[in-house]
Amino acid sequence: MANKNSLPLHEKNWYKHNYKRVTDSLLLILLLLLLGYRVISFNSYSFPCWFVAFLCETWFTISWFLTLITQWSPAVVKTYPDRLLQSVRELPAVDLFVTTADPVLEPPIITVNTVLSLLALDYPANKLACYVSDDGCSPLTFYALQEASKFAKFWVPFCKKYEVQVRAPFRYFSDKLEVSTTNNTPEFNQEWSQMKDMYDNLSRKIELASGESNPCHGQFPAFSNTERTNHPSIIQVIWENKEQLADGLPHLIYISREKRPKQPHHFKAGAMNVLTRVSGLITNAPFTLNVDCDMIVNNPTVILHALCILLDPKGEKEVAFAQFLQQFYATLKDDPFGNQMAILFKFMVTGLAGLQGPFYGGTNCFHRRKVLYGLSPYNSEKGNSISEKELKQKFGASKEIMNSAAYALEGRTNSPNDINISNVVDVANQVAACGYESGTGWGKQVGWIYGSVTEDVLTGLTIHEKGWRSELCTPSPIPFTGFAPGGGPTTMTQQKRWATGLLEIFFCKHSPIIGTLFRKLTLRQCLAYMWIINWGLQPVVEVCYACLIAYCIVTNSNFLPQDLGICIPVALVIIYKVYTISEYLVEGLSIRAWWNNQRMSRITSINAGFCAFLSVLLKLLRISETVFEITKKDLPTAKDVGDDTDIGRYTFDESLIFLPGTTILLLQLTGMIIKLLGLQPPMPTQNGIHCGLGEIFCSVYLIICYWPFLRGLFETGKYRIPLSTIYKSIILVCLFLHLCRKIIIS
Repeated sequence: MANKNSLPLHEKNWYKHNYKRVTDSLLLILLLLLLGYRVISFNSYSFPCWFVAFLCETWFTISWFLTLITQWSPAVVKTYPDRLLQSVRELPAVDLFVTTADPVLEPPIITVNTVLSLLALDYPANKLACYVSDDGCSPLTFYALQEASKFAKFWVPFCKKYEVQVRAPFRYFSDKLEVSTTNNTPEFNQEWSQMKDMYDNLSRKIELASGESNPCHGQFPAFSNTERTNHPSIIQVIWENKEQLADGLPHLIYISREKRPKQPHHFKAGAMNVLTRVSGLITNAPFTLNVDCDMIVNNPTVILHALCILLDPKGEKEVAFAQFLQQFYATLKDDPFGNQMAILFKFMVTGLAGLQGPFYGGTNCFHRRKVLYGLSPYNSEKGNSISEKELKQKFGASKEIMNSAAYALEGRTNSPNDINISNVVDVANQVAACGYESGTGWGKQVGWIYGSVTEDVLTGLTIHEKGWRSELCTPSPIPFTGFAPGGGPTTMTQQKRWATGLLEIFFCKHSPIIGTLFRKLTLRQCLAYMWIINWGLQPVVEVCYACLIAYCIVTNSNFLPQDLGICIPVALVIIYKVYTISEYLVEGLSIRAWWNNQRMSRITSINAGFCAFLSVLLKLLRISETVFEITKKDLPTAKDVGDDTDIGRYTFDESLIFLPGTTILLLQLTGMIIKLLGLQPPMPTQNGIHCGLGEIFCSVYLIICYWPFLRGLFETGKYRIPLSTIYKSIILVCLFLHLCRKIIIS
């Protein structure tokens, strides 16, 4: 506990972007004027064109209003670790969670580097325990972690002795030799070379094991006769800090929960709940940090910064979790895939920090265990007491889990002398069984919440609905760095999963609207959640708008004004483009990076977002269920990739995720060919208005946005759109033209 008479451990400062507020408001006014023009000029357009345009532009207006509300009052938090160390008698324990699910899509060497960076944190080792969840039940991953623990005995002391900042070996050794007044010594150079040789040897061992069909070599009987989706629970203590040494190595524990073919496992949320239960039995730390397997520590004091928020007297009463940004290393020049999200983090996430708090992002987040166990701020203040019956109903029949949950809810912690890991492994295997959660509150009332493939946002939403706040923590240097996915298929898979999960949240009982009406979610926080859920709904509107453009060109009709009203959309486009360019330039980014993000926002939305909408629609119709698709992770070079154009080129596969974009591109090309060849029907006699320059400009803009797809029609290999996708798109275009022809005839 922090000394309540001490200085605040963190300070939150709100600030104003007056220029941004004025511009955002001006754009909203222009959107409202456009809607007003639509209403008063109803008779100047054919009803189908007017109706579709009005609906789409109404949605764009709502979407921009949500954006404006979310980023209206940004805030930043400054933390004071020095004050923390002076004000607390004893630092609390922290459990570290790392999740991996597939040794092919998520190579073990990536997980190893993340784990090594966590083991080397600047925090007493006897207060840390690292739990690795392997949902792929891979003996290769276990072998890699076992070898990594041997290397860690040398790596961790080396990092702390020389105050290394980047404590993931592959990243550290790929940079130039660290030279400083303290490190530029023969002793350091010799140890550096030794450590690099040891890491290279570790990498070779893992690489050789990866190439073998059976990496166990009979060493690991627990993995015999196991399949990825059909195996018992496996919990192995790789390293135990038996002497409870503050300068030793933290506990390192491998967990692969039980999986059976006909038993639901709830994807990552289920794995996180198993981690919570197993860690509750062994260490039961009051705080947890979870990271994805590719998120390495870039700031070794990150725990102290988080605790400045969570242990502050005010934070103890109000803050449930501290979220750190997802930021990236080995970035491609000018962000060709538009997934580094620099501007999004700069404005939207800080805007959320000024409300009830940032969303839970699924990684780089410190949670209070008692909040994950369902505690509300009201119960926290009055003192929580829970009956044995309620403990059993929520946490299951295991007496050990019930006791550890009661400890956590009451704010008590286990004494290090009480921990005997070997004695609780058998019980831990039982609570990691796939049937343990049946009839309990796991996934419903406690732990990570089930019902969405974006379990992180859903879990954070349920916490906010209880009345808790969250805080954004942005210390310097950057606390965590990961690798942004590259290539078309990888990026689209990730974006589709996000959009699918967000739509699932909108249609579930934890919808933000319900949270505001019947729970304790603030109105502006509700609107902020609606802004992010808009990622799953906006693609439908964008597809309709893109089809409307092609329809108007093919049928020689219009949806844009051909009188002075055209000034409104022209002003909208010009102001918005200049405004967004200025944001990139102010942040030191290039105009090319701005354009890459502009075009990729169209490509991602219409492809990944629209496919996500169809997936959720099929789920609502009970035709099929949504699936958690793992994002492929490749170990990049540690340095920025730079000018390699092949790395930044767009790639395709035979997934249906590229069908919407290919169809939209062919629609626009078909419309332009019809226009150029003069195959449009004659000018309507009703109002004398026909397809004008506005529609042509919009179509050309979409074609330019889809330049990677246009190239993909003529490229070879992985850079080419598969013929099967092209054929399907041609069929859809023919059906669209047939529909246009019937409308013209009628």
